[in-house]
Amino acid sequence: MTNFFDSEFDRIFTRMSNSFFHINDIFEEFKGNGSESGPYYYGYTMTVGPDGKPVIKEYGNVKPGLLPTSNTQEPLVDTIVDEKEKIVKLIAEMPGVEKSDVKIVVENKLVDLSAEHNEKKYHVKVPLQHKVDENSAKASYKNGVLQIIFKLIEEEKPKGKTVEVE
Repeated sequence: MTNFFDSEFDRIFTRMSNSFFHINDIFEEFKGNGSESGPYYYGYTMTVGPDGKPVIKEYGNVKPGLLPTSNTQEPLVDTIVDEKEKIVKLIAEMPGVEKSDVKIVVENKLVDLSAEHNEKKYHVKVPLQHKVDENSAKASYKNGVLQIIFKLIEEEKPKGKTVEVE
């Protein structure tokens, strides 16, 4: 007898496998056309969410069934929430650029990351799932890894006074 997680995992794995086989056909088509605008890459990350269900994130500069429309790559981004330290960390892998090339814009629970250096171009918009203090953002870039740290904002408790009934 299979449980929900096993059948869900099998379904996701089959879908991922089909996507990879299909993406190879797209790459071969580009090689045949003499296009030199690569590299092309596409991938998945799979983690287990807080509810115990798998969470799949796609990354890359080409999606299954679609031809690449630009040479801009989508970096792999991971979000880590540390309730104990009351911070949210965004970690993005963007090798091949300099610290001065990185641009970060935070607005309305959305972080817009971009960088461009010679042939390397990155861009991604990352939604923030938690309420953070945008002014507390601190970023560092070292060895191709960008790390942005935000302070969590605690949910406000309703204000008011309880009135006793006499």
